[in-house]
Amino acid sequence: MSSPAMSRRPALLVVGCGDVGLRVLRLLRGRWRLLALTSSPGRMAELRQAGAVPLLGNLDDPDSLGAIGALADRVLHLAPPPPQGRHDTRTAHLLQALARGGRVRRLVYASTTGVYGDAGGAQFDETRPVAPGTSRAQRRVDAEARLRAFGRQTGAAITLLRIPGIYAGDRPGGHPRERLARGTPVLQLADDVYTNHIHADDLARACVAALWRGGCQRVVNVCDDTDLRMGDYFDLAADLCGLPRPPRLPRAEAAAVLSPMQMSFMGESRRLLNHRLKQELRLRLRYPTVAEGLLA
Repeated sequence: MSSPAMSRRPALLVVGCGDVGLRVLRLLRGRWRLLALTSSPGRMAELRQAGAVPLLGNLDDPDSLGAIGALADRVLHLAPPPPQGRHDTRTAHLLQALARGGRVRRLVYASTTGVYGDAGGAQFDETRPVAPGTSRAQRRVDAEARLRAFGRQTGAAITLLRIPGIYAGDRPGGHPRERLARGTPVLQLADDVYTNHIHADDLARACVAALWRGGCQRVVNVCDDTDLRMGDYFDLAADLCGLPRPPRLPRAEAAAVLSPMQMSFMGESRRLLNHRLKQELRLRLRYPTVAEGLLA
Protein backbone atom coordinates (compact mmCIF):
# COMPACT_ATOMS: atom_id res chain seq x y z
CA MET A 1 0.00 0.00 0.00
CA SER A 2 1.34 3.45 -0.89
CA SER A 3 2.02 5.95 1.87
CA PRO A 4 -0.08 9.16 2.20
CA ALA A 5 2.96 11.19 1.16
CA MET A 6 3.42 9.04 -1.94
CA SER A 7 -0.27 9.31 -2.87
CA ARG A 8 -0.10 13.12 -2.73
CA ARG A 9 2.70 13.27 -5.27
CA PRO A 10 1.73 14.11 -8.84
CA ALA A 11 1.82 11.03 -11.06
CA LEU A 12 3.62 11.21 -14.39
CA LEU A 13 3.72 8.69 -17.21
CA VAL A 14 6.71 9.12 -19.54
CA VAL A 15 6.19 7.57 -22.97
CA GLY A 16 9.35 7.10 -24.98
CA CYS A 17 11.90 7.23 -22.20
CA GLY A 18 15.18 7.67 -24.06
CA ASP A 19 17.95 10.13 -23.26
CA VAL A 20 15.68 13.13 -22.65
CA GLY A 21 13.18 11.04 -20.72
CA LEU A 22 15.91 9.80 -18.39
CA ARG A 23 16.99 13.39 -17.80
CA VAL A 24 13.41 14.24 -16.86
CA LEU A 25 13.27 11.29 -14.44
CA ARG A 26 16.44 12.52 -12.75
CA LEU A 27 14.89 15.96 -12.29
CA LEU A 28 11.67 14.62 -10.78
CA ARG A 29 12.87 11.60 -8.83
CA GLY A 30 11.66 11.65 -5.24
CA ARG A 31 9.13 14.41 -5.90
CA TRP A 32 6.75 12.71 -8.36
CA ARG A 33 5.33 9.23 -8.77
CA LEU A 34 7.05 8.22 -12.00
CA LEU A 35 6.03 5.60 -14.53
CA ALA A 36 7.81 4.90 -17.81
CA LEU A 37 6.44 2.99 -20.80
CA THR A 38 8.99 0.89 -22.67
CA SER A 39 8.76 -1.71 -25.42
CA SER A 40 12.07 -3.28 -24.36
CA PRO A 41 12.18 -5.76 -21.46
CA GLY A 42 15.93 -5.17 -21.33
CA ARG A 43 15.38 -1.58 -20.17
CA MET A 44 13.23 -2.42 -17.15
CA ALA A 45 16.13 -2.41 -14.69
CA GLU A 46 17.53 0.87 -16.06
CA LEU A 47 14.18 2.60 -15.63
CA ARG A 48 13.78 1.29 -12.10
CA GLN A 49 17.23 2.57 -11.25
CA ALA A 50 16.21 5.98 -12.64
CA GLY A 51 13.32 6.08 -10.17
CA ALA A 52 10.41 5.02 -12.37
CA VAL A 53 8.02 2.10 -12.34
CA PRO A 54 8.59 0.47 -15.75
CA LEU A 55 5.57 -0.54 -17.80
CA LEU A 56 5.97 -2.91 -20.72
CA GLY A 57 3.99 -1.87 -23.78
CA ASN A 58 4.47 -1.18 -27.47
CA LEU A 59 2.85 1.76 -29.26
CA ASP A 60 2.76 -0.33 -32.44
CA ASP A 61 0.62 -2.91 -30.60
CA PRO A 62 -2.41 -1.18 -29.05
CA ASP A 63 -3.48 -4.35 -27.21
CA SER A 64 -0.26 -4.20 -25.19
CA LEU A 65 -1.06 -0.80 -23.68
CA GLY A 66 -3.70 -2.08 -21.27
CA ALA A 67 -4.94 0.38 -18.67
CA ILE A 68 -2.11 2.91 -18.82
CA GLY A 69 -4.64 5.73 -19.10
CA ALA A 70 -5.75 5.16 -15.51
CA LEU A 71 -2.29 5.41 -13.95
CA ALA A 72 -1.29 9.07 -14.14
CA ASP A 73 -2.86 12.51 -14.43
CA ARG A 74 0.09 13.87 -16.45
CA VAL A 75 1.76 12.36 -19.52
CA LEU A 76 5.02 13.31 -21.21
CA HIS A 77 4.94 11.93 -24.75
CA LEU A 78 8.48 11.70 -26.14
CA ALA A 79 8.04 8.74 -28.49
CA PRO A 80 8.79 9.32 -32.20
CA PRO A 81 6.29 8.50 -34.95
CA PRO A 82 6.71 5.37 -37.06
CA PRO A 83 9.43 5.60 -39.72
CA GLN A 84 7.08 5.59 -42.72
CA GLY A 85 3.77 7.02 -43.85
CA ARG A 86 1.98 10.31 -43.33
CA HIS A 87 0.17 9.37 -40.11
CA ASP A 88 1.43 8.83 -36.57
CA THR A 89 -0.30 5.59 -35.67
CA ARG A 90 1.73 5.35 -32.46
CA THR A 91 0.22 8.54 -31.09
CA ALA A 92 -3.21 7.35 -32.22
CA HIS A 93 -2.80 4.11 -30.25
CA LEU A 94 -1.51 5.97 -27.19
CA LEU A 95 -4.44 8.40 -27.17
CA GLN A 96 -6.93 5.56 -27.48
CA ALA A 97 -5.40 3.92 -24.40
CA LEU A 98 -5.34 7.20 -22.46
CA ALA A 99 -8.97 7.92 -23.34
CA ARG A 100 -10.04 4.53 -21.95
CA GLY A 101 -8.52 5.39 -18.59
CA GLY A 102 -10.05 8.84 -18.40
CA ARG A 103 -7.52 10.19 -15.89
CA VAL A 104 -5.12 12.33 -17.91
CA ARG A 105 -5.52 16.06 -17.28
CA ARG A 106 -2.32 17.35 -18.85
CA LEU A 107 -0.22 16.03 -21.74
CA VAL A 108 3.05 17.47 -23.02
CA TYR A 109 4.22 16.34 -26.47
CA ALA A 110 7.74 16.62 -27.87
CA SER A 111 7.19 17.63 -31.50
CA THR A 112 9.71 19.08 -33.94
CA THR A 113 10.39 22.46 -35.50
CA GLY A 114 10.43 20.58 -38.81
CA VAL A 115 6.63 21.09 -38.92
CA TYR A 116 7.28 24.68 -40.03
CA GLY A 117 9.11 23.57 -43.17
CA ASP A 118 11.49 25.92 -44.96
CA ALA A 119 11.15 29.56 -43.92
CA GLY A 120 13.97 30.88 -46.12
CA GLY A 121 15.92 32.01 -43.08
CA ALA A 122 13.05 34.12 -41.70
CA GLN A 123 12.72 34.73 -37.97
CA PHE A 124 9.32 33.85 -36.49
CA ASP A 125 7.38 32.67 -33.46
CA GLU A 126 4.79 29.95 -32.83
CA THR A 127 2.03 31.74 -34.75
CA ARG A 128 3.60 30.73 -38.07
CA PRO A 129 1.43 28.13 -39.86
CA VAL A 130 2.85 24.66 -40.30
CA ALA A 131 4.11 23.71 -43.76
CA PRO A 132 5.85 20.31 -43.48
CA GLY A 133 8.25 19.67 -46.30
CA THR A 134 9.00 16.01 -45.54
CA SER A 135 6.93 12.94 -44.66
CA ARG A 136 8.84 12.87 -41.37
CA ALA A 137 7.48 16.32 -40.50
CA GLN A 138 4.02 15.45 -41.83
CA ARG A 139 3.79 12.62 -39.31
CA ARG A 140 4.51 15.15 -36.56
CA VAL A 141 1.78 17.47 -37.88
CA ASP A 142 -0.58 14.51 -37.82
CA ALA A 143 0.38 13.76 -34.21
CA GLU A 144 -0.15 17.38 -33.18
CA ALA A 145 -3.63 17.38 -34.74
CA ARG A 146 -4.57 14.16 -32.96
CA LEU A 147 -3.37 15.57 -29.64
CA ARG A 148 -5.32 18.79 -30.08
CA ALA A 149 -8.45 16.76 -30.82
CA PHE A 150 -7.83 14.62 -27.73
CA GLY A 151 -7.59 17.78 -25.63
CA ARG A 152 -10.87 19.14 -27.00
CA GLN A 153 -12.65 15.82 -26.44
CA THR A 154 -11.37 15.12 -22.93
CA GLY A 155 -10.63 18.57 -21.51
CA ALA A 156 -6.96 17.68 -21.02
CA ALA A 157 -4.48 20.54 -21.35
CA ILE A 158 -2.25 19.84 -24.35
CA THR A 159 1.12 21.57 -24.71
CA LEU A 160 3.11 21.04 -27.91
CA LEU A 161 6.85 21.58 -27.60
CA ARG A 162 8.46 22.17 -30.99
CA ILE A 163 12.08 21.11 -30.69
CA PRO A 164 15.05 21.68 -33.03
CA GLY A 165 18.44 19.91 -32.96
CA ILE A 166 19.23 18.46 -29.53
CA TYR A 167 22.85 18.34 -28.41
CA ALA A 168 24.87 17.51 -25.29
CA GLY A 169 28.35 16.17 -24.70
CA ASP A 170 27.00 13.19 -22.75
CA ARG A 171 24.22 12.39 -25.23
CA PRO A 172 24.84 9.51 -27.67
CA GLY A 173 25.69 11.17 -30.97
CA GLY A 174 24.80 14.48 -29.39
CA HIS A 175 28.04 16.37 -29.90
CA PRO A 176 29.38 17.56 -33.30
CA ARG A 177 32.91 16.37 -32.51
CA GLU A 178 32.18 12.96 -34.06
CA ARG A 179 31.01 14.50 -37.32
CA LEU A 180 33.94 16.91 -37.31
CA ALA A 181 36.39 14.08 -36.77
CA ARG A 182 34.99 12.34 -39.87
CA GLY A 183 35.50 15.50 -41.93
CA THR A 184 31.86 15.59 -43.02
CA PRO A 185 31.34 18.68 -45.22
CA VAL A 186 28.88 21.53 -44.76
CA LEU A 187 27.38 23.92 -47.28
CA GLN A 188 29.21 26.90 -48.64
CA LEU A 189 27.98 30.26 -47.37
CA ALA A 190 25.85 31.02 -50.42
CA ASP A 191 23.87 27.80 -49.92
CA ASP A 192 23.93 27.57 -46.12
CA VAL A 193 20.84 27.46 -43.90
CA TYR A 194 19.97 28.73 -40.44
CA THR A 195 19.45 26.02 -37.81
CA ASN A 196 18.30 26.05 -34.21
CA HIS A 197 19.46 24.12 -31.15
CA ILE A 198 18.66 23.20 -27.56
CA HIS A 199 20.87 21.52 -24.98
CA ALA A 200 19.39 18.22 -23.75
CA ASP A 201 19.43 19.40 -20.12
CA ASP A 202 17.51 22.57 -21.00
CA LEU A 203 15.04 20.49 -23.01
CA ALA A 204 14.42 18.23 -20.01
CA ARG A 205 13.88 21.30 -17.83
CA ALA A 206 11.46 22.70 -20.43
CA CYS A 207 9.48 19.45 -20.33
CA VAL A 208 9.15 19.72 -16.55
CA ALA A 209 8.15 23.38 -16.78
CA ALA A 210 5.47 22.51 -19.35
CA LEU A 211 4.09 19.77 -17.09
CA TRP A 212 3.43 22.48 -14.50
CA ARG A 213 2.84 25.65 -16.50
CA GLY A 214 2.15 24.68 -20.11
CA GLY A 215 -0.85 26.47 -21.58
CA CYS A 216 -3.90 24.61 -22.83
CA GLN A 217 -3.62 23.87 -26.57
CA ARG A 218 -0.42 25.94 -26.58
CA VAL A 219 2.64 25.62 -28.83
CA VAL A 220 6.09 26.50 -27.49
CA ASN A 221 9.36 26.70 -29.44
CA VAL A 222 12.01 25.06 -27.26
CA CYS A 223 15.24 26.53 -28.59
CA ASP A 224 18.13 28.57 -27.25
CA ASP A 225 19.14 32.11 -28.25
CA THR A 226 21.72 31.10 -30.87
CA ASP A 227 21.39 32.69 -34.31
CA LEU A 228 23.84 30.81 -36.54
CA ARG A 229 23.97 29.19 -39.92
CA MET A 230 24.72 25.47 -39.88
CA GLY A 231 28.24 25.86 -41.24
CA ASP A 232 29.04 28.53 -38.65
CA TYR A 233 27.78 26.21 -35.92
CA PHE A 234 30.18 23.48 -37.00
CA ASP A 235 33.01 25.99 -37.37
CA LEU A 236 32.39 27.14 -33.80
CA ALA A 237 32.31 23.56 -32.54
CA ALA A 238 35.54 22.77 -34.37
CA ASP A 239 37.29 25.77 -32.86
CA LEU A 240 36.10 24.85 -29.35
CA CYS A 241 37.23 21.23 -29.80
CA GLY A 242 40.54 22.07 -31.41
CA LEU A 243 39.57 20.24 -34.61
CA PRO A 244 39.84 21.33 -38.25
CA ARG A 245 36.85 23.22 -39.58
CA PRO A 246 34.72 21.14 -41.95
CA PRO A 247 35.10 21.57 -45.72
CA ARG A 248 32.52 23.81 -47.42
CA LEU A 249 30.85 22.56 -50.59
CA PRO A 250 28.21 23.84 -53.02
CA ARG A 251 24.84 22.18 -52.52
CA ALA A 252 25.16 19.99 -55.63
CA GLU A 253 28.54 18.63 -54.54
CA ALA A 254 27.34 18.07 -50.97
CA ALA A 255 24.39 16.03 -52.26
CA ALA A 256 26.83 13.65 -53.93
CA VAL A 257 28.57 12.77 -50.64
CA LEU A 258 25.90 13.22 -47.96
CA SER A 259 22.88 11.01 -47.27
CA PRO A 260 19.37 12.11 -48.26
CA MET A 261 18.57 12.47 -44.54
CA GLN A 262 21.54 14.80 -44.01
CA MET A 263 20.60 16.82 -47.07
CA SER A 264 17.01 17.13 -45.87
CA PHE A 265 18.24 18.99 -42.79
CA MET A 266 20.19 21.30 -45.10
CA GLY A 267 17.11 22.05 -47.16
CA GLU A 268 15.25 24.11 -44.57
CA SER A 269 16.32 27.42 -43.07
CA ARG A 270 14.58 29.10 -40.13
CA ARG A 271 15.31 31.21 -37.07
CA LEU A 272 12.98 30.57 -34.16
CA LEU A 273 11.92 32.98 -31.44
CA ASN A 274 11.60 31.55 -27.93
CA HIS A 275 9.63 34.22 -26.04
CA ARG A 276 6.94 31.76 -24.88
CA LEU A 277 9.59 29.43 -23.49
CA LYS A 278 10.95 32.21 -21.31
CA GLN A 279 7.79 34.13 -20.49
CA GLU A 280 5.07 31.46 -20.25
CA LEU A 281 7.09 28.45 -19.08
CA ARG A 282 9.39 30.84 -17.17
CA LEU A 283 12.45 28.82 -18.11
CA ARG A 284 15.84 30.37 -17.61
CA LEU A 285 18.16 28.60 -20.00
CA ARG A 286 21.20 27.01 -18.42
CA TYR A 287 22.93 27.11 -21.82
CA PRO A 288 21.51 30.15 -23.67
CA THR A 289 23.88 29.67 -26.62
CA VAL A 290 25.59 26.70 -28.23
CA ALA A 291 28.98 28.18 -27.32
CA GLU A 292 28.17 27.68 -23.63
CA GLY A 293 26.52 24.32 -24.18
CA LEU A 294 29.35 22.88 -26.25
CA LEU A 295 31.90 23.94 -23.64
CA ALA A 296 29.85 22.14 -20.99
